[in-house]
Amino acid sequence: MSPIVSHGYRARHHPAYWAFLVHRISGLALTLFLPLHFLVLGQALRGEAALDGLLRWSQNPLLKVAETLLVTAAAAHLAGGLRLLVLEGASWRGPRKDLAALAAGVSLALALLFALAVL
Repeated sequence: MSPIVSHGYRARHHPAYWAFLVHRISGLALTLFLPLHFLVLGQALRGEAALDGLLRWSQNPLLKVAETLLVTAAAAHLAGGLRLLVLEGASWRGPRKDLAALAAGVSLALALLFALAVL
């Protein structure tokens, strides 16, 4: 196996790669959610009855789980973005794995707090 292929394989096991992947996937998930969010906001423009019907439907336990996953994605994207800002803007000299672990911990803590409040 050539050194280039070997190096690429190792890079995919590095915490920074996983931080990049979580940041990218959470950003895509949030982008896919936006049209649904605008649809719900549009229901408010249709009148109180349409919005109340949608809000009753949103009490479904499966939607509560989906909402928790959405908040988890938002927290992961926020923590990953803050990690990138620190790496680019500050004179960080410590191990970069620490920032990835901190971002993961912050996003999971926020998701857990939300899940405890909603579920």
